[in-house]
Amino acid sequence: MSKKPGKGLWKKEIQVVNIVVSTSLEHDIPLEKMAATLSNTEYNPEQFPGLVIRIKDPKTSALIFSSGKVVCTGARSMDKVEESIKKIIKSLEKINIKIKIKPEVKIQNIVASGTVGVDLNLNTLAMKLENTEYEPEQFPGLVYKLPQAKATFLLFSNGKVVCTGTKSEGEVHKALDKLVENLKKVVK
Repeated sequence: MSKKPGKGLWKKEIQVVNIVVSTSLEHDIPLEKMAATLSNTEYNPEQFPGLVIRIKDPKTSALIFSSGKVVCTGARSMDKVEESIKKIIKSLEKINIKIKIKPEVKIQNIVASGTVGVDLNLNTLAMKLENTEYEPEQFPGLVYKLPQAKATFLLFSNGKVVCTGTKSEGEVHKALDKLVENLKKVVK
């Protein structure tokens, strides 16, 4: 039973799948020493100035720079972000670097995925909505920028959506509400 475009129940569901944050440990970090001491790291200064550290639980990765700046990705909640930062600080203690501050974490981007619950005709949407890009030969999704929600959506014909660009879970839900409101205006 296929869901007809725009018919039936609009079912809004979305959940955070990745939070990208940045912070500063406000301490110089000896990346060479970190790479030599810790097994869960990758460091190739000729290719990239940051060290990659992979954390198993919660499953996250972070880029650490010698300045003490950190970019952490992969967490699905702010609790998991905090847990990851604590684990990074703990691994620094192994090389005698003591971080005495509680780093101030700033959300850079949230990626969420979900559904609007109905099939979407992407060709129609590309013509009727502003701020869209749709090249089906290159990629099966339609890119829809929602400047008023500071969000960008990938829309797929089966009603699945990916949202990026927001900075809080509340913004994710507001953006999805705005998306559905705009879709209802053009989907008959």
